[in-house]
Amino acid sequence: MRANFKLEPLAEALGVFAFVMVFFWRLQLFHPWLATVAPVFTVATHMARREDIRWLGLGGKEFRATLPLLVAAGAAACLFLACGAVAGTIRRMTPGEIGVGFAGYVVWGMFQQYLLNGFLANRLFEFSGNSRSRAVPFAAAALFSLAHLPNWFLMAVTLGGGYLSVRVYQRYRSLYVLGIAHAMIAFALFLAVPDSISGHFLIGPRYVIDYCGAYPEWLL
Repeated sequence: MRANFKLEPLAEALGVFAFVMVFFWRLQLFHPWLATVAPVFTVATHMARREDIRWLGLGGKEFRATLPLLVAAGAAACLFLACGAVAGTIRRMTPGEIGVGFAGYVVWGMFQQYLLNGFLANRLFEFSGNSRSRAVPFAAAALFSLAHLPNWFLMAVTLGGGYLSVRVYQRYRSLYVLGIAHAMIAFALFLAVPDSISGHFLIGPRYVIDYCGAYPEWLL
């Protein structure tokens, strides 16, 4: 039986991924306003396909049905914090800094889960022609991991976490739960894992500058 692949959604997915990588490594240094290009383009594709917010995973019914997943994510976050407390690596922050930091992680987590699942995974599923594909979660997670180059710690975390989140999205389609769970686990890791391992949670040129003290000349 011949596979019914659709090239347009694949081109959209890979095009946005390529743009994000070029933006991280070069464009943000000279044209930071171009950060708006990717979200504007992805929203335009949703409008062109008439994909509403519920289809994307922003419906209230789906959120209520997946609340137990937040309990599991919260338990994992508590485990990471407990390990950090035992190891003596908990980052020192005031309650105010923790509140603002976590709020920021919720917003950033929602945005990352939207790009990973609401756009990238959906386009790869559309390309494959199979909403139950087992290859798409691996492919989407691999691209998500590559976006965190060259921080090996974040690449490992996002590879495993990205795969799990796409599998959850396949079944439940709730970006709210995934975004909040992403924030809880990521912020717990930020608090518990020392910078010597986490690389200050930096990626791209900022990671290189932090460790090498200079920006790669071949990108200037």
